Amino acid sequence: MTQLEAVSRDLHSSKYWKRFEDYAHARPDMVVPLAAQELPRALLDMPLAFMSQDGHVVPAALLGLAPGRNLFVAPDGRWLGAYVPAFYRSYPFRLASTGEGQQILAIDADSGLICDAPGEAFFDGEGQPAPAVQEILGFLNQVQASRAAAARTCQLLADHGLIRPWPISVPDGEGHRQLDGLYCIDEAALNALPDEAFLTLRRAGALSLAYCQLLSMQNLQKLGQLAHAHDSAQAQAAAQVQAQAASSGQGQEVSFLHGDGIIDFNALT
Repeated sequence: MTQLEAVSRDLHSSKYWKRFEDYAHARPDMVVPLAAQELPRALLDMPLAFMSQDGHVVPAALLGLAPGRNLFVAPDGRWLGAYVPAFYRSYPFRLASTGEGQQILAIDADSGLICDAPGEAFFDGEGQPAPAVQEILGFLNQVQASRAAAARTCQLLADHGLIRPWPISVPDGEGHRQLDGLYCIDEAALNALPDEAFLTLRRAGALSLAYCQLLSMQNLQKLGQLAHAHDSAQAQAAAQVQAQAASSGQGQEVSFLHGDGIIDFNALT
């Protein structure tokens, strides 16, 4: 679990931070919340769904088919999609809520990206947030405002009975298992809306969110392709490790092979 600590002069005036070099921090996430402004780009790359967060229904990207496994993160930490959700781009910084409900800038204390030197300063010589930190805070505030707008729009869709459970069945050995906690647009209910309700949703910008989710559902096939690529890479790596252990010569470099060549994860993006 992420250990967030508030960015403060007391804790960080003599500290530095480093930018992340891969997306290993995103590896455990099967879903990630999205802001309203992200949806038009995200729908082209990944399945979109709705999920419950802090008592609200919010849009989210479905990144995997099993809890704890993000299929968009390659074994070497590369991001395999064309679009990276905003939630990951500000790492190791996040917004955190105080007991009074205020939003403050925080950092993942367990990220390994806080250092004594060298790195980027948290504060300048006058004790003010450094320009890079101010830029990140501005980005996070913008994303937070867009998430709040998305939550309001989702509530409007829910109030009109347009959000229903999304039963996604995933092969599991000889049987199937179901992904729980995901929701989608009820297309039949959307098409049956009275004209007045339809106009209300259109004026509120809710229809675009609904259609983004519906159009994105075709990307479920991409998750299956990514899962197959990950499983093939893992099996081939394990086979090479066994071969290396059995050999008495020099160690072999482990690569992720599939068939006659190396798996091209980029071909799936």
